[in-house]
Amino acid sequence: MKLSEYQITFTLNIASLIEYANYLSIGLTFGEANRPQSMQLLNYYGYIIKESEGALILMKVKRTSHTLNSKHNERLAVDFNFFIAGKLTYNKDKLQKLGDFWESLHSKNRWGGNFKSFIDTPHFEMNL
Repeated sequence: MKLSEYQITFTLNIASLIEYANYLSIGLTFGEANRPQSMQLLNYYGYIIKESEGALILMKVKRTSHTLNSKHNERLAVDFNFFIAGKLTYNKDKLQKLGDFWESLHSKNRWGGNFKSFIDTPHFEMNL
């Protein structure tokens, strides 16, 4: 299957996920979807670009990515913000049904809440 075919399937799965979240009364807003390689490098090495006094500066922060090969780069991952009863949450227990639903949509779907090495509840991806 070509990358574009995976991306189409991924997009349809995201639509189903959004509808299911609404059914569960979980409000979603997008965090990050497409991530260029340049941003991936910044995230991996722990830098952000910030405006200060009208100029852009590179600032060292906590590393926010554990890989240089993010599925975001292939447009096969998205991060969400979750709202339950109007309150922002990333609590794995409260989001488990949503993660399980995501993984049931396609055999190649993975939810970051079920990662073994670290928990990344906002993250939904499709592997090739």
